[in-house]
Amino acid sequence: MSALAKHYLHEGYFVSGEDRAENEYTAQLKQLGVAFGPCETADKIVASSAIETFPQTDIPVLSRAEAWSEIMSDYKTTIGVAGSHGKTTATAMLAHIFLASGKKFTSHIGGNDRTLGNYANFGKDYLILESCEYKKNFLSMIPDVALLLNVDSDHMECYRDEAELVGCFFSFCKQAKTCVVPFGMPIDGVTYGYKAGDYRATHVVGKRGKYAFTLWHGENKLARIKLNAVGRHNVWNALAVSAVACECGISPEQIKKGLEGFLPVHRRFEKLGTYRGAEVIADYAHHPCEIATTISAAKQRARGKVIVVFQPHTYSRTKYFMQEFSEVLQGAILYKTFPAREPYDEEGTAKRLADQTKNSRYADSERELISLLKARVRRRDCILFLGAGDVYEIAKRIIT
Repeated sequence: MSALAKHYLHEGYFVSGEDRAENEYTAQLKQLGVAFGPCETADKIVASSAIETFPQTDIPVLSRAEAWSEIMSDYKTTIGVAGSHGKTTATAMLAHIFLASGKKFTSHIGGNDRTLGNYANFGKDYLILESCEYKKNFLSMIPDVALLLNVDSDHMECYRDEAELVGCFFSFCKQAKTCVVPFGMPIDGVTYGYKAGDYRATHVVGKRGKYAFTLWHGENKLARIKLNAVGRHNVWNALAVSAVACECGISPEQIKKGLEGFLPVHRRFEKLGTYRGAEVIADYAHHPCEIATTISAAKQRARGKVIVVFQPHTYSRTKYFMQEFSEVLQGAILYKTFPAREPYDEEGTAKRLADQTKNSRYADSERELISLLKARVRRRDCILFLGAGDVYEIAKRIIT
C-alpha cells in the first residue's frame, strides 16, 4: 500500500491515508507529504485487501490490485512476478538488472530493497510488479510478461483447495503475452531449469552459503555469475529473472552486473548484528518450506549451533500447516502468534504449535524470549529470527 501512495505522489496527486498503527511506513510517507487521517473528499479510495468490509461511500473504492491494474496501462511493457516463495527477492533482483541496463523502469517490490526501497521510478518503459496470490489479487494484474517461480500451498484460507490455487497461478501466466515458467509445468512459454529448459543454470558451486552458477540459453553460454545473496534457492531466483531479462533484450553482461551487485532485501537473510557474541540474522520465512530452506542456508555458514526463533504469521496458516511446522521447528523457540488480519483461533496459536513440536519452548512475551535466548546462546552461534510479524523488531532491539 505504501508503494501505491508513493506512486500517486510521484504522479502529482494529493494523497492521504489511514492505518491502524504508526509504523516505519507511515513515518516514511508523512515525510514524503502524505496526510494521515479521515479524508472527506477524494477522486478515489484504494483499500487494502486485508480489509474485509469497507464503509459505504459515493467515492469509487478500488482494491490494491485494481489500482495497480489501472496503473499498468501507463507503461509500454509490464512484468509480473508471481510464486508462492521468492517473489520479493526475484522482483528486487530483476529491478537491479534493469538498473544496471540503464532502461527506464518503475519497480514495486514487496519488501525494502537496500537501494531501491519498495518503490522506484526511473521511467515508464517497463513496470516490474510483485504479484501476490492472496485473495487472487494477481488475477487483476494482467502483465505483458508473467514470471512464475513456483507453486506451493499457501493462503489456503482464500482458496477452495489446492487445485483452485494451482489453477489461478496458471491463469495468471496464460493471460500474459509471454510467460516464463519452470521447465516441466504444463504451460506453453519460455522455460528455465537446472537440467532442462530454454535457460539453464549449471556448475552450481557454493561456499559458506553463497553460490555461483553458469547461465546458459540453449547451447550458448551467457555468463558466470557469483551471487551475494545467501542460499542455493537464490540460484533459482536468479535463473528465473535472468530468463526474463534476456527476453526483454538485456545483455548477459548487464544481467551479471545487476545480480552480482544485488544484496538481499531487508528481512531476507539479513544480518542485523550480534547478541552475546552470536550472529543475529532475520528472515521473513513464514511457511514450512521457506523455514526449512533458511535453516539449511544458515547451517551451511554457521560456525556454532543454529538457534531458531519463529513467530507464526496468522492462525489459519499455522493451523493448516501444523504438522509441517512441527517437523521443521524441532528444538526452536516459538514466539506468540502475529495474527495480522485474523481473529483469535486457539487451534492455530504458537502455544498449540509448541505443544506439538519436539524440544521446543514457547515464549509469550519479549522478556520470556530473551530469557530463553540467554540460557542457550554461546559465542559463534547463529540466531535466526524467522517470521513475517513483529519479532523482527525484537531482533533489532537486542543486537549490539
